[in-house]
Amino acid sequence: MANKAEVKDLLDAGVHFGHLTRKWNPNMAPYIYMERNGIHVINLYKTVAKLDEANEALKKIAASGRKILFVATKKQAKDIVADKVSKVNMPYITERWPGGMLTNFVTIRKAVKKMTSIDRMKKDGTFDTLSKKEKLQVNRLRAKLEKNLGSISDMTRLPGAIFIVDTMREHIAVKEAQKLNIPIFAMVDTNSDPRPIDYIIPANDDAGKSIEAILGHVTDAVAEGLAERKADKQGGKEEGEKAKAAPKKEAKKEAPKKAAKTETDDLTKVEGIGPKAAEALVAAGVTTYEALSKEDAEKVKTILTDASPRLAHLDPTSWAKQAKMAAEGKWDELKAWQDSVSGGVEDSEE
Repeated sequence: MANKAEVKDLLDAGVHFGHLTRKWNPNMAPYIYMERNGIHVINLYKTVAKLDEANEALKKIAASGRKILFVATKKQAKDIVADKVSKVNMPYITERWPGGMLTNFVTIRKAVKKMTSIDRMKKDGTFDTLSKKEKLQVNRLRAKLEKNLGSISDMTRLPGAIFIVDTMREHIAVKEAQKLNIPIFAMVDTNSDPRPIDYIIPANDDAGKSIEAILGHVTDAVAEGLAERKADKQGGKEEGEKAKAAPKKEAKKEAPKKAAKTETDDLTKVEGIGPKAAEALVAAGVTTYEALSKEDAEKVKTILTDASPRLAHLDPTSWAKQAKMAAEGKWDELKAWQDSVSGGVEDSEE
């Protein structure tokens, strides 16, 4: 299990240092402990609680097989994010945020495919047939694409969540994630507005040590989720092999036990449903893909709104359709559909 965050460790890393009091955002008042020498001090006990909550949600997302996109373009965070996030094989943006990275994901994917096609040209010998000038142009284009998009080349669909260091600097990323109902996790300093963020981690987002301390715990939680997913896959294979090897009579005896189980499906595999929305649905008794496929969109909307006003903006119109495909085991069809739309919301063509 990942190491729990300790107040002492965060204190040593300087996570508690906020901004000057004159630069504060009043919405951060609940997370501020005191003011000293004109600087706000963050309440680290609340930071630990919020960090644990965020880690639990990130762990579930990683275990479900969805990608988590990390965003940090400020100088002191770039290398830390690139180092720690690459170890857990998650996508990250450390250069300038490409406008439309999420809302115009199809175009971004075309740019990534262009990079792949250049690599293919170099392998099959086509590159060698180009003139010196053309080779230079292609190499420059490849270098530019690698710099800006190389770290997201494996991200074939919209991420299951986005983690941001400094929400003020990455405000465009925040707006795009909001528009597509992608859960937002972020380190939020005393000068930032925490309201658009789903999972707030009150922390100093300027100091390298502070960023490294928080990212260390976050990536550990992600790694734990990935390990659980791997273990579940291996366990599933072993069970499948045992079921094949077991006599038919034994299989019949076990059948009633399986039917008696009340399982909860991972509803976050439905595009547009984040961890909090999934919790709200489960609490309302919608625990399986089959149950969700039979629910009316208006009723689902009411469940979400009653659970939290922050879930009221979600659009559940396509959830029943996706849940039906998931219930029938049509995962390839579901993935193809999800890749063709933005945030699980179909264009109104009809």
